[in-house]
Amino acid sequence: MKGLLQRVRGARVEVDGQIVGSIDQGLLVLVGVEPQDTQASADKLLHKLLNYRVFSDAEGKMNLSVRDVAGGLLLVSQFTLVADTKSGMRPSFSRAAPPALGAELFDYLLKQAKTSHAQVAAGQFGADMQVHLVNDGPVTFLLET
Repeated sequence: MKGLLQRVRGARVEVDGQIVGSIDQGLLVLVGVEPQDTQASADKLLHKLLNYRVFSDAEGKMNLSVRDVAGGLLLVSQFTLVADTKSGMRPSFSRAAPPALGAELFDYLLKQAKTSHAQVAAGQFGADMQVHLVNDGPVTFLLET
């Protein structure tokens, strides 16, 4: 499972012109699910997301997590994140989980996040989404389980 974590000052996801999820300061995470992923993979990714230290402390060092700053967590499914781009001029999606597994594990990740963190929002699995964000830094990390 992959999570492209972006520290944001604010972010929102729209589907058909309607906002389906939004946060103020926090983390926007694009989530890609691979065929071998399990609930344990989702649990490991969530642990990393909630505890990864990407926010600045009083000395300006990245020492604080999204939990420490009481920030929001916006999860957005993105199967293209796990595309194979090593050869050719067109991505291959053979590394992406089948849609049913992707939906199951994304929903599991979202449910676990909501029980573990106060401010959680999400995009809509499988929808054509427009993601708006103000990347803070910019700070972006690819986390893998």
